[in-house]
Amino acid sequence: MANITVTQGAHHIGLTVLDLQQTRDFFIDTLGFKQVGEKPDYPAVFVSDGSIMITLWQAVHPEQAKPFDRKHVIGLHHFALKVDSLSTLNNLHQTLSQTPGVEIEFAPESLGGTPMHHMMCAIPSGIRMELIAAG
Repeated sequence: MANITVTQGAHHIGLTVLDLQQTRDFFIDTLGFKQVGEKPDYPAVFVSDGSIMITLWQAVHPEQAKPFDRKHVIGLHHFALKVDSLSTLNNLHQTLSQTPGVEIEFAPESLGGTPMHHMMCAIPSGIRMELIAAG
């Protein structure tokens, strides 16, 4: 009997953030996402690039929040978004290196010797985001 996949790809990613407005603005102003909804009493904002939706929740007590430690804490290590070309990836690297609240972990480089390239950064709130361009 063959294994049958029961899932159909990602629907959305949910992230708790330190500053809802700053992180919302990052996705909209820097990455070109659109706001597709919100729940002010939660508070949460929903943004999408037309392919994936990201739900952003405001941390209740941001001053008490602990930053994620990818080597010692169970949870989201990072999330990765596709871009259409190496040129777009390089342009984003330049933009992100000058964007407040963003910390570049590494600049665009070959992904394991494949034709793909990737870069890693921390977005506002310190969440790690990888950007990947097909070769």
